[in-house]
Amino acid sequence: MKKQVKGIIGLGAVLAVLGGGLAFLKLTDDTGSDSSDTSSASADPMVTTAAQGAGIVLVEDTTALPVPLDQAPQGDDHMHAVEGVVKSVDIVNSTGELHVVRGADKEDGTPGYTLKGYEDVTLDLSVNTIPNNANGLVSASVIEENCQDLSKFGLEDPEITAVLTYEDGVVRKYYVGIKNPASTTETYFMVDGSNTVYTVNNSSLANYYKSAEDFISRTILEAPESTDDYPIVNELDIVRDDIDYDMVIKYGENSDDEKSGGTSATHELVEPVHAFLTVERSTDIVTGMFGLTADDLYKVHCTEADIAGAGLSEPFCKVTMACGDGNTYVLLISEVFTENENERKCYVMLEGGNIIYTISADKLKWLTLKPIDITSRLIIANYVWYIDKITYKCGDSINEFEISPKDDTKDRYYSDASDFNVTRNGKAFDPERYRQLYSFLLKANGEDFALDEEIPAGEPMVSIDLNDNYLNEKHSIQFYDYSAMTTLIVVDGEPKFFGSKSYAQTLVDNIKKLDTGEEYVLTWK
Repeated sequence: MKKQVKGIIGLGAVLAVLGGGLAFLKLTDDTGSDSSDTSSASADPMVTTAAQGAGIVLVEDTTALPVPLDQAPQGDDHMHAVEGVVKSVDIVNSTGELHVVRGADKEDGTPGYTLKGYEDVTLDLSVNTIPNNANGLVSASVIEENCQDLSKFGLEDPEITAVLTYEDGVVRKYYVGIKNPASTTETYFMVDGSNTVYTVNNSSLANYYKSAEDFISRTILEAPESTDDYPIVNELDIVRDDIDYDMVIKYGENSDDEKSGGTSATHELVEPVHAFLTVERSTDIVTGMFGLTADDLYKVHCTEADIAGAGLSEPFCKVTMACGDGNTYVLLISEVFTENENERKCYVMLEGGNIIYTISADKLKWLTLKPIDITSRLIIANYVWYIDKITYKCGDSINEFEISPKDDTKDRYYSDASDFNVTRNGKAFDPERYRQLYSFLLKANGEDFALDEEIPAGEPMVSIDLNDNYLNEKHSIQFYDYSAMTTLIVVDGEPKFFGSKSYAQTLVDNIKKLDTGEEYVLTWK
């Protein structure tokens, strides 16, 4: 029961029972006025006087028994009526009919509500406000008793007719008229069986003007409450009509191992080429389906014909997200179309769902994604002290390094150059100088993917073969002279990136400095 009606509710219930309906309670003491004159609440019935008739309970279950004072909520000074439980609210408004029915209880045990005919879709939580706002609704003021001309308040042909039914069978019917022109916050209101016109606060009736579809959630896939609750995305597949390859992103085998190297991203691109991802550019792609919100509804309870008509039976883009909790979600996306001259939109739906949405194309990052957009462009990301063998080849020059720990029991991840013995072509070599050259190798970056390129004939500018002792991995990397400014970088036998020829040439020059002892050059143009 609403706080503002404490103290009158017991009296209100008694009057309702004695009178068989709702009585007019005048809560203010108009000193000096004729208290017997109740034919009108004000001289001008079109003007609200908030001080007259405020706080009258207009809609309630009057058969509910009052609670004794010792059982009332702490701080109450009066008898407190038990609120009846609303079973349904049936509304007729300008959009049609709306039937609110009781559904499953909420987590706190209070009644939850849904819409009849829409039990199979996700509704906005605001649907629960419809019975909650009506039950215990109080007046803002009394406008006119025994009103003979309801048309001036919009109540002869009401804007809204509503029927509130309680679990115990009590029924309350009421009508909503036009907005009070003398107030920006009030609307005319009347209870069935009485010609007394009241005003009530607009906020209590806001959801009564809506259609059923206004309560359907625009969130296509609900997001977990916190980032800690997100399931692991094992795999994300993107299939699009405008490219001849699929993009496949997988959860990294070593993602839970902070010592494994790579980048801080937990996922890797595996198709059309293997590449590490950057966290800031890839997170929205991997988990962006969660919490994705549409602009509007296109079809609710859609048919196969609706799906085909929206271009979703053969979608332009299909995004499949397989999660570690066993759930797989498939987002179907149509081609982009223009709405309202310059708004680029798409139709979307979850495969197997029954709602087609419209959504801004800008929210659908999978539509225009290129592999290079989300990759870190690192060629090598293996941790330096996990390498136990690496060979650099430049023309006829071969430099084979072997790296071994001085203490096998010490964790290599927490070691430095002083903890290792390094040999070059079988001879002792300065471990720190070895580390510096490897650090420069880690700076190799791809500038763009080299998909479907052929490996050039002839020898590469430089070739590297390495063995990662920790991950038990072997990799080979070759830099081929491709053009005046560009190299083709081949990784494990597959063309992967175009890179800077200036970097490759600097790497070659640094390898030559192994014989001279000169300092490495660490920059390039």
